[in-house]
Amino acid sequence: MKKIDYILFISVIVLSLFGILMIFSSSYVWAEYKFADPLKYVKHQSLFFLIGLFLMYLIIKLDYKVLLKKANLILIISLILLILVIIPGVGSIRNGSRSWFGIGSFGIQPSEAAKLGLIIYAAKYLSSNERILNKIMKGVLPLLMIVGLVFLLIMLQPDFGTGVIIVMSIIGLLFISGVKISFFLKIGLLGILGVVGLIIIAPYRLERILSFLNPWSDPLGSGFQIIQSLYAIGPGGLFGFGFLNSRQKHFYLPEPQTDFIFSIISEEFGFMGILIVTTLFLIIIIRGIRIALKADNLFSKYLAFGIVFQISIQTLLNLMVVVGLIPVTGVTLPFLSYGGSSLLISMISIGILLNISRNST
Repeated sequence: MKKIDYILFISVIVLSLFGILMIFSSSYVWAEYKFADPLKYVKHQSLFFLIGLFLMYLIIKLDYKVLLKKANLILIISLILLILVIIPGVGSIRNGSRSWFGIGSFGIQPSEAAKLGLIIYAAKYLSSNERILNKIMKGVLPLLMIVGLVFLLIMLQPDFGTGVIIVMSIIGLLFISGVKISFFLKIGLLGILGVVGLIIIAPYRLERILSFLNPWSDPLGSGFQIIQSLYAIGPGGLFGFGFLNSRQKHFYLPEPQTDFIFSIISEEFGFMGILIVTTLFLIIIIRGIRIALKADNLFSKYLAFGIVFQISIQTLLNLMVVVGLIPVTGVTLPFLSYGGSSLLISMISIGILLNISRNST
């Protein structure tokens, strides 16, 4: 029995506390205008941070092998919640998506829990079926059917960004499990066809792609967010305008405390702020990979890699959106963006990583 990975733990705490600080800076103008309470978002995020810290502590003390025994149950509960949230009158609509359970002024997003639930199940499945993974029909297809069901339920909300994170994380796990390269080429082709189909079903996604290619073609519509994000990032320089001195949060960049919080960090702290934040994320990812490589059984190895993949992919997607490299996906930045569900699941995930590091030989 070893001590937990304190470098990982401290990096997550520092990033989360900085996130709370930046949520205050980016949201107080909008919160004062909309709710007459400049601290509204900060109070909510701080509460979820404390709950997340408590849950992280409990999970570190827990035997992570309980997750192996309860993997099927966790997946079933995740699926039930995903079904319930798309039922009118049960799920709440926010920003055009029925992906929330409204509890007073709080909102719980079951797709966040489903991300982790599916990784736990996939880790169990891959560790239990290692010998047949190169037999596509018998080994890989059953897992892909589960992933497809989760993806479908999430797309019914719709929440394309979360769906992409889930699919890419599972593909990452299949890759390290030793599945043949030819399988991934087929999956890539299928993915391209799927994206085309999703665009045909919902034309607004095509608008996002076109606005990504040339946001100035519709500067007050589909291109508005990315233009305002670039206006925030561009002038930041080396040290930025200073804490609380962002201009774009003054009703230019819509709800900057969520998906585009990195833009405000860039504006207020400049290149140095970007360097510190990206360094902390790199530390978290590298320590997570280190824990996965040192894990003493297949289940914990796949579980750790799955968590690292999810955090890495979500972080990368968010950063690529805010700098205009890919279309807007609605993905939050882990530990930094406002969102209780995202923060809780991210901290629970880190708790699992710390538990694995503590129990590895």
